[in-house]
Amino acid sequence: METELHNFIFVWISVVTALIYCRYISNLVPVGTKRLFFFLPVILLFFLLPLRLTTMSLGGLTGFFVTWLCNLKLLLLARGKGPLAPPSQPLSLPLFVAVACRPIKISPSPGSAASKDGGGDGLKSPANYVTKCLLEFSLLPFFLWSNYVHEKVMMMAYSVHMYITLELSLAAVGAAASRLVGVTLEPQFDEPYLATSLQDFWGRRWNLMVASILRPSVYEPIRSASGHLVGRRWAHLPAVLAAFAVSALMHELIFYYIGRKEPTWVVTWFFLLHGVAVAAEVAVKKALRGTRWQLPAVVSRPLTLGFVALTGFWLFLPPLLRCDAVAKTGRETIAVIEFVKRLWSILRFI
Repeated sequence: METELHNFIFVWISVVTALIYCRYISNLVPVGTKRLFFFLPVILLFFLLPLRLTTMSLGGLTGFFVTWLCNLKLLLLARGKGPLAPPSQPLSLPLFVAVACRPIKISPSPGSAASKDGGGDGLKSPANYVTKCLLEFSLLPFFLWSNYVHEKVMMMAYSVHMYITLELSLAAVGAAASRLVGVTLEPQFDEPYLATSLQDFWGRRWNLMVASILRPSVYEPIRSASGHLVGRRWAHLPAVLAAFAVSALMHELIFYYIGRKEPTWVVTWFFLLHGVAVAAEVAVKKALRGTRWQLPAVVSRPLTLGFVALTGFWLFLPPLLRCDAVAKTGRETIAVIEFVKRLWSILRFI
């Protein structure tokens, strides 16, 4: 664990240093190919840095923040777009670094990012997080004694664990960054189990910061280019497929960071399947626009969650479990508990 922490510190010092370089390049080099040329070494570095980490918690999140989100934000910055190039005024250096590598966004006024059930800092209510922490804690026995638990039950337990861990981790990281530099959170999740359609699930409820960065970096350029080929009415279909294809490749890469195993491309099929399903759903909605035909939420909600769950068990979770995810989760949980115990034994005498 100590070696992993040392590597983690080295990786993030490297990330911050590289982003300081990008900040000054963006001030000196005009928008376009030349700026992109100067960004390319950093983009390549951000693909390599997560290879120094081996844990799911530190390595997986670092790959997600740096290789995926930060690289896409830098590609947008090379075009003079995205959250690193606000139209009003340039970001200060600390704010630039925080926005580049953290799930945060700038709020035009205090409290504007308040969630529906939380306070003015963009977080949800304390009761929401406490409930999810208790649910996460209740799953611990499943991972500690996974050899005695049925495989399907483990897959269900790991699905819940993955959702809760992602939401709590991203909220904690974003909250810490927002306190340091005075910005509000990008919303992370909006209770995805309440989704009434796949479009609602992926676009408005699940991992929203991914949707917010894929939209300007992939969806909008492909939609604009496709308009000349298939017409504006259907240009969104190839754009949706392209966004899901990029998400698929990024998930394959993060799975490699976690497990160091050759990709099987099963995860890619999961996202391509969902891309096709979302595109078909949007096409059907367009065809039925103006009619009164609409599934009630009591029907569409279980259909949506059932489709996500079945395809997830079939195509998403097996590659993740192939990375020894359950055993790693158990070992990392125990390591964190032991680390906290040692830290507390030192702090209580200070």
